[in-house]
Amino acid sequence: MQIYLLAQILLDLSHEQLSAIIHLWHGNGLKLAATGTHFGFVYQGNPTLSAQLGSYQLHPGMYFCLPASGYLEADHSCGIIITALNYCGVFSLGGPIETVGRFAYIDGGTTSLLIPPLMLGDPCLHALYFPRDRTQTMHTHPSYRIGMIVDGSGEAETSEGIFALQPGTVFIIPAHSPHKFRTTQDNLTLVVFHPDSDTGFTQRHHLMLNQTFVEGVSASQLPQIQTSLG
Repeated sequence: MQIYLLAQILLDLSHEQLSAIIHLWHGNGLKLAATGTHFGFVYQGNPTLSAQLGSYQLHPGMYFCLPASGYLEADHSCGIIITALNYCGVFSLGGPIETVGRFAYIDGGTTSLLIPPLMLGDPCLHALYFPRDRTQTMHTHPSYRIGMIVDGSGEAETSEGIFALQPGTVFIIPAHSPHKFRTTQDNLTLVVFHPDSDTGFTQRHHLMLNQTFVEGVSASQLPQIQTSLG
């Protein structure tokens, strides 16, 4: 696990086969390149996100997906932006995040999907919530995770040692790296970027196709009428 404090830094992880660039902004404007899709989370302050479609006032706990160039007017604010290279998402704004997750996770934790994958395998952004006095089961993930602590406190245990987690802490967990989170007197809330997903639509399996019926048969079972992908 790699730990960073919230500051104005740039981490280019594309050479590490992570296909991502991490911007941690703190009080300064940030130009967002046209390459890739930017997944952002506002930790503090009220920055303005300027994009081709207009300008948007953001608030603490909000998040966004920007698949184009833009500019973050970030005076007196801070947060994190993960740029997923070689991916084209859909522009969206959301938040602020809720206080508890919508889905059950493990060991008392819950999770919510903030920015969903458009298709199977696409990147996504989650919120994770852990109640106090909990210790996770040691586990791994098949791909790396990039996250930020947004509320509460706790610690992460890895094969490299134990790391204290406070609001504003940013972490990177390598693929297949054993780890677990632990809380004592505080709850712990995280926002986590996943570079891939194992759920989502495909070109031949999605809501419109599945629920279109011809004489009682779903169009997903009728390749002769499906639109050609060529």
